[in-house]
Amino acid sequence: QVQLVESGGGLVQAGGSLRLSCAASGGTFSSYAMGWFRQAPGKDREFVATISYSGSSTYYADSVKGRFTISRDNAKNTVYLQMDSLKPEDTAVYYCAAERFWGVLVTTQGGYDYWGKGTLVTVSS
Repeated sequence: QVQLVESGGGLVQAGGSLRLSCAASGGTFSSYAMGWFRQAPGKDREFVATISYSGSSTYYADSVKGRFTISRDNAKNTVYLQMDSLKPEDTAVYYCAAERFWGVLVTTQGGYDYWGKGTLVTVSS
């Protein structure tokens, strides 16, 4: 069973930066596509970013493009989300997810097989 544990959330002022990490265990991390999603208070969970199994391809939601960067270190079984120029509307619980069959970019929640429990990011104005 694959386990995903997010870390790095916290409180930051608008314009600041945070780096989220997601450590995976119990599976073959280097073969999984990985993704980040977020859920703001009172809203549905939404796609943020995804990265292919090798890290050679990435894709972002329009709302974060140019500000967030997804990356991975397969030697450390970890995926990262570097968040710069944060805005109050980025406030949400951030979740990482793993897709175990295709290893390519996945933007839909239903395409993922494993989920972490989330880490809270709060951006103050």
